[in-house]
Amino acid sequence: MTINQQADPLIGRLVDGRYRVRARIARGGMATVYVATDLRLERRIALKVMHAHLSDDSAFQSRFIQEARAAARLADPHVVNVFDQGQDGELAYLVMEYLPGITLRELMREQRRLTIPQTITIMDAILAGLSAAHRAGIVHRDVKPENVLLAEDGRIKIGDFGLARATTANTATGAQLLGTIAYLAPELVTRGTADARSDIYALGIMLYEMLTGEQPYKGEQPMQIAFQHATESVPRPSVRNPGVPEPLDELVLWATEKSPDERPDDAQEMLDRLREIERELGIAPAVAAATMPTRRSQADSADLTQVMPSTMVIADPTAPVPQQLDNATVLRRRASKRRARGAFLLTLVLLLAVLAGGVGWWFGSGPGSLIAVPSVAGTYDEAAATLQAEGFTPVRADEHSVDVAADTVIRTDPAAGERLEQGAEVTVIISLGPAQHDVPRLNDMTEDEAMGALEEVKAQIGPSTAVYSGADAGLVINAYVTPRSGGDVYECGEGCQLFEGDGIELLVSLGALPDVVGMTANAAVNALAEKEITVSAQSEEFHDTIEEGHVIAMAERDGGGNWRPGDSTTLVVSKGPQLFEVPDVTGQNRDQAANTLREAGFEPTWNPLWTPFPNGLTEVTGTDPAAGTMRRAGSQVTLLIRSAL
Repeated sequence: MTINQQADPLIGRLVDGRYRVRARIARGGMATVYVATDLRLERRIALKVMHAHLSDDSAFQSRFIQEARAAARLADPHVVNVFDQGQDGELAYLVMEYLPGITLRELMREQRRLTIPQTITIMDAILAGLSAAHRAGIVHRDVKPENVLLAEDGRIKIGDFGLARATTANTATGAQLLGTIAYLAPELVTRGTADARSDIYALGIMLYEMLTGEQPYKGEQPMQIAFQHATESVPRPSVRNPGVPEPLDELVLWATEKSPDERPDDAQEMLDRLREIERELGIAPAVAAATMPTRRSQADSADLTQVMPSTMVIADPTAPVPQQLDNATVLRRRASKRRARGAFLLTLVLLLAVLAGGVGWWFGSGPGSLIAVPSVAGTYDEAAATLQAEGFTPVRADEHSVDVAADTVIRTDPAAGERLEQGAEVTVIISLGPAQHDVPRLNDMTEDEAMGALEEVKAQIGPSTAVYSGADAGLVINAYVTPRSGGDVYECGEGCQLFEGDGIELLVSLGALPDVVGMTANAAVNALAEKEITVSAQSEEFHDTIEEGHVIAMAERDGGGNWRPGDSTTLVVSKGPQLFEVPDVTGQNRDQAANTLREAGFEPTWNPLWTPFPNGLTEVTGTDPAAGTMRRAGSQVTLLIRSAL
C-alpha cells in the first residue's frame, strides 16, 4: 500500500536525479529514513533525509554532514556503509546501505531476555564495529539497541553516527547532550565530556539489558535516571538472571565503572576480553549466512533470531587460552583506583546543581518538552478529539485500503509514539475502503496478459481453470468475480468493474476436443482419453447412415458448460440401419398389395404394363424380394402380378 502523497510528499520523488524514493521505514528526531532505488547503479539503498525544519540550521546541517564523513571513514563489515551525501534543493540527505531486518531493540522487545550465545554473538559484532571507529579516532556517542541492525542474512551492524565526533573534540554543552539518557555515561552527565570510554559505558548498560531483559536504572523522569548514572553502581546481571556466567558479570561491571579511567580504554580492549570469555565458556559467535534468503516481508522479524542460536557452539578446545590476572591483583588495582573517587564525588555535588538547571531547560523548552503522538482508532472525529486533547492539530487525509473498513483510521503520520511539539500537525489517514477499478475485456487475451491486467487493479487472482473450447489453447474464454464483501458471482470475460481485493477466476482454453462422431467406438475412447476425458458408458442406437460400431454422438456434460480434464462422458454407438420384414401380399390385388407394403414402410413397384388394368382384374403372385426378407424401411419391393381372369 502506498503512502498518501498528502501524508508524505517525498514518496515517489526522484532525489538529485538519481534516487527514487519508494517508502518510509523510520523517523527520528533529526531525519527520516526511506527505502529508495539508486537508478544509476540499480540497487536498493536507504536514504536518510534531514527534517525540513532543521535544514536551515547550520549546526544540524554540520552534524548531518559529519555523520556521512564519520561513517565513510570506516571500512568494517560491522558498520553500516555510507555511500553518498548531498543536497537537492531544500533536502539534505545521506545515502546508506539498505539492510532488511530488525533492530536489536525489536529483538529484545520480542524475546525480552536474550540467551548467552545470542548476547555474545551480538556483542562481539558491535565491539568489532566500534573498535574500527575508535581506531579511526571516532566516538559514536549514541550507542543503544535502536542503532544496532540485525539483517535478514545474519549480518550485525552498528549505524547512525549522527552524534559521532572526533576524540580530540570531545566537549559537549548541555544543548548537545542528545544521546539517549538510559545509556548516558556519568562524565556526560557531570562534565559534558565524552571519549571512547563513554561508548564503553553505553555498551555495558546494553550488555546488562540483553542479559536481564531490563535496564539497570529506572525513573519517571530523565533527571532521576541521569542522577542514578552519576551516583549509583550498576548491579551484577546475575542478581536478575542467575544464569549469567561470572565472567560476563565482571565484564558488565568493568564496562560500567563510574570513572572512565577504570573502564576499558576502547572497544578493542573490551573485545579482547570478550573473546577470552568466549574461549573460557566454550561459546563462539554465530557466523552470518553467506547468501540472502529469498523470503519475505520485512515485518516477519521472528525468523531473524536464527542467526543468534539459543544453543551453545563449542569453541575449538585446542585454542590457546591467554594468561589471566589473579583476583587479588584485580582487587588491588581497583582499590587503588577507588581512592581517587573522593575528589570525583565532591565535584559531582557541585555539578548536580548545574545539571538541575540543564534538566529544567530540557523539559521546559528543549527536547524533553515534546509529547508523544497517541494511538488513535475509530472514526476521524474520534481520532481528532483524542489528538486535540493531547495538544495536537489533526489534519485529515484519505486513502484506499483493502484491510481497513471505510471511514475508520488506518494510521497517523507521524506514527503513534513519536514525539512532537505541542500544537504540531498530525495527519489522520482515513480509509476509503477498497478502490473500484474497470477491468478491460479479458476474453481472447493470453493467460499472462489477463493476469497482468488484473494485477494492475489489485484483484485477488485465484487458480485458473482449464477447459476445452473452440478458442485457441492458452486464450482466456471467460472470467468470474467473487466479491470479497459477499454477493453473487458474476462474469467478467467481456470486462466489468470490481473492487480491490475481490476474487477472480479465469477460464483458459485448452483448445477443442476431438470430434469423435463417425469414429469407431474404440478410436473415440482412445482419442478422448488423450484429453483426460473418460468414457464411462456406451449406448447403442439404429442409424440409417452411420455404420454399425461407429459413434453417433457424445452426451452433453453433466451440469453444462465446457468440458474439463477429468470429466466423464457417454458415447452413443450405431447399430446400423433398422431392418423390417417384407409382408406376404400373395393373392391380393395390385392396390391392396401396394397399400400393405406402404404401411410396412416399403416403396411398392410393379411392371408398368399392369397399370392400365382395372384393379379387380389383377392378382399378386409374390414379391421381389420375397415375403419374410429383412430390408431397410423405404426399400423398393416389386409386386409380381398376373391376370385374375
